[in-house]
Amino acid sequence: MRGPAMAFPILSYFLAAALVLLVFLRRFSDDQRRFGNGVLLGLCTVFLLAGTFVGLDHFLRPLARVMATGLIAGATVGAVVVAGFLLTNGIRMIRTEGGSLANLLPLLAGVAVLVALGLLGAAARFENGPLRAVATATLFLAGYLSFLFACFIGYAVLYQRVAGRRPVDFVVVLGAGLTDGSVVPPLLASRLERALTLYRRQKARGRSPILLVSGGKGSDEQVPEAEAMADYLTGRGVPDEHVVRENSSTSTEENLKFSRELMERLRPGYRCVIVTNDFHAFRAAVLARRAGVPGEATGSPTAAYYWPSATLREFVAVLVAHRVTNLGMGTLLLVAGARAGWHG
Repeated sequence: MRGPAMAFPILSYFLAAALVLLVFLRRFSDDQRRFGNGVLLGLCTVFLLAGTFVGLDHFLRPLARVMATGLIAGATVGAVVVAGFLLTNGIRMIRTEGGSLANLLPLLAGVAVLVALGLLGAAARFENGPLRAVATATLFLAGYLSFLFACFIGYAVLYQRVAGRRPVDFVVVLGAGLTDGSVVPPLLASRLERALTLYRRQKARGRSPILLVSGGKGSDEQVPEAEAMADYLTGRGVPDEHVVRENSSTSTEENLKFSRELMERLRPGYRCVIVTNDFHAFRAAVLARRAGVPGEATGSPTAAYYWPSATLREFVAVLVAHRVTNLGMGTLLLVAGARAGWHG
């Protein structure tokens, strides 16, 4: 079908993109702190690209075929490059930060990419039904996870660019582990420096914000994180009466819950900004929304070598938070991929 009747299928992709965009804009204006916003934006992009490619295939088929070949080749080369980067970063993380599961994520992800590529290559080379079924199922699942990861990264970057910069009553700093049981490490120091910048900016605008430092005492720590954070801030000139300590929490969820209780008691009707590291900012915002905390999250810089591992950890946490949906979709895609590969 290459006549005028083809115009409607092409147009339908763009209409779908417009509809998804309208839903995104409505949800985005209501609350920016939703991962679903990123998925909607990703779907809009997919529909736009699909409509463009179908249109090219209709009007300029030779060009569309060249582009398709280039995209497949580029995706293959890109996957190999990404796998190599993840493996290298994973080795560095283990050497620098230790062999915890979180630090192993880049290494595991790199191996998974290579295994997937190996399966696809073997299925293309050998005429074997079961192998083709496994390879196709793997491709479907990898495509789904890649789509979600692109949505997560893209929307997290967008969120940091456009998140509200309203006047606030509290600057909340989320804690992180201390070095040698009592020393603020560089990762946490970057959060505190970012909080100081926001605090001083609010003061310059005539506000009287409170710095709320949140973090309890870990089993390997000599003092609560909140106490070490407060000492860091007062040591840089912040009056002690401008610092509130929340020293009971042991997770981000508790950081936000206990901080909310303090803020509600001290300044009813408050607004706040939550300070963490850049890789953690968007998920902190999502958790703040769920905890009923009225405020956006902002991130401080993170060492480049640490960012891939930390970002993968955040992405896995988002997948787990939506585990029912993701398990259901993953299972459907695996079954559909296996059937398509077996009968392909």
